[in-house]
Amino acid sequence: MAANREAANDKTGSRIRVLSSHLHSPSPPSRMASSEKDAALAATPSDAPTIFDKIINKEIPSKVVYEDEKVLAFRDISPQAPTHIIIIPKVKDGLTGLSKAEERHIEILGYLLYVAKLVAKQEGLDDGFRIVINDGPKGCQSVYHLHIHLVGGRQMNWPPG
Repeated sequence: MAANREAANDKTGSRIRVLSSHLHSPSPPSRMASSEKDAALAATPSDAPTIFDKIINKEIPSKVVYEDEKVLAFRDISPQAPTHIIIIPKVKDGLTGLSKAEERHIEILGYLLYVAKLVAKQEGLDDGFRIVINDGPKGCQSVYHLHIHLVGGRQMNWPPG
């Protein structure tokens, strides 16, 4: 039992270190990719408050590019492209990841995609952009509050990941 507690504490400590590093200084893309994977593997899927809740509540500053009563869109602090914006629902309603979506979430899921289109236009991404939703540890999800990455401003490659 003590070993399980130590493993949980190590996992939590690793998660806190990775998220804290995101708040202080952006890492180079090659290091960021590794730390994002580490963060995803250290994250514990739950409905507990996340860093995004603190951003919604204005407890943590962010560079907001769009906000209305349903969603908030802000610049990613470790951008992976010239334009990298996170779009989140203001009310989580159990929607910690796309795999947790239920029929009651249909409206907000569609609205998030519509807002992504509005923000892409606002950002001048007329030549194209990519929408990414990470889901679960193997999908590299590090924050368990459904969010959309809107990335653009450069040529994307295929396959991703």
